[in-house]
Amino acid sequence: MRELYMKSGQGFLLVFSITSLTSLTELHELRDQIVRIKDDPLVPLVIVGNKSDLEEDRAVSRSRAFQVSQSWNNAPYYETSARARRNVDEAFVDLCRQIIRKDVATRQVREMERLDRGDRDRPRRGSRKKKKRGFLEGGSRCNIL
Repeated sequence: MRELYMKSGQGFLLVFSITSLTSLTELHELRDQIVRIKDDPLVPLVIVGNKSDLEEDRAVSRSRAFQVSQSWNNAPYYETSARARRNVDEAFVDLCRQIIRKDVATRQVREMERLDRGDRDRPRRGSRKKKKRGFLEGGSRCNIL
């Protein structure tokens, strides 16, 4: 079931606890699995260090988290507190923006490829506009599971 979510997901919020080094280690395995299943090292993702309200119990330094962020194609890193509702919305908004940007870029590439093939005058299959409910600008959809 987990692989199915990874295969169909357009972006990923990878969350670890700043109070647990083990949770960051597990995140590496999760990210590797996502990249393998998606066959895309540039899949939209945001790294989240949660429990920032427990600073006195910190086990993962900010510098270590930033190193991970840089090694993962400069993935955005947020420190959040679900308890205090700090930076939670920002992390989700960032992820949705990445998904939208990637979707727009993919559509542009496909359109250029179509034009290069000489399909200029032929309407694309399924080009009729349909009303999409719950979709964001650019046709992307963010689902929180």
